[in-house]
Amino acid sequence: MNVIIVSKFLKSPKLLCLHRDRKFFLGAAGAVLALATLTFAAGFFTRDGVALAQVRQLRAQLTQQQAQLADAKADAQRQVNAMAVKLGELQAQANRLNALGEKLVRMGKLDDGEFNFNTRPGTGGGDEPTTPIAADDLARQMTALGAGFAHSGDQLRVLDALLTRRDLDRNQTPSSMPLANTYVAAPFGGRIDPINGGHEFHKGLDLAGTYGEPIHAAADGIVIRADYDNGGYGNVVDIDHGNGYITRYGHCSKLLVKVGDLVHAGDTIANVGSTGRSTGPHLHFEVWINGAPVNPQPYLSKIGR
Repeated sequence: MNVIIVSKFLKSPKLLCLHRDRKFFLGAAGAVLALATLTFAAGFFTRDGVALAQVRQLRAQLTQQQAQLADAKADAQRQVNAMAVKLGELQAQANRLNALGEKLVRMGKLDDGEFNFNTRPGTGGGDEPTTPIAADDLARQMTALGAGFAHSGDQLRVLDALLTRRDLDRNQTPSSMPLANTYVAAPFGGRIDPINGGHEFHKGLDLAGTYGEPIHAAADGIVIRADYDNGGYGNVVDIDHGNGYITRYGHCSKLLVKVGDLVHAGDTIANVGSTGRSTGPHLHFEVWINGAPVNPQPYLSKIGR
């Protein structure tokens, strides 16, 4: 096979015999193919290198964004955890205030439902638009609420102490009849002596009762005397209630307490009798304040128990 090459740069056409010049032709073709391959490879790898660089850049940006997102999530979780701790503290404060409030309601004898610490008070308003609350603002409000709880708790504790003291004073003051279903058989003050017939000063009340009937302490206190009195009281019990108060129970048939016993209002301390200077079963009841006998009647809140 012959190939004729014609060019204006050649003085005359050239005859190329492929059969004769096969090696030359194959070499030239190989060179052209190699050059084309190198050109394609250079372009491909150049373009691919730019793409790889862009991919690496995007990956770096993604990694950075993921790290920023993780930091933001961690910071948000820390804020949530801090608020959860604060919320737990507020709940504990609320529980303590509720318990103290219920105690004060009982002490104040508010049984008409005026205060109910188990029911949430009603609230409401119009349809005004709302806006999202920021975490910092919420934290400040929770801190302010905690301070309010602490202030309220201080005030309630002071009130608790005052009411407790009031209860202690009331429990230590003679305020209930030592006999059930009784009446005053002989009043306090001047009277005719039932045995000698002369005028005398009666230092207590004679309360009617039946033999063996239980005698109750009129208030909380400590027994300072429980024996037989030769001066006319017979079997007698004295109870010291503090604050200068002492009560005396005379003419008992049987003593059920001893010196040093702690008794509470309503406890049975003896039985009605007629020992000592007595004309029949009854209780002689006295109230002493700072060493002097006083009329027990104002200290007795009711007849019976």
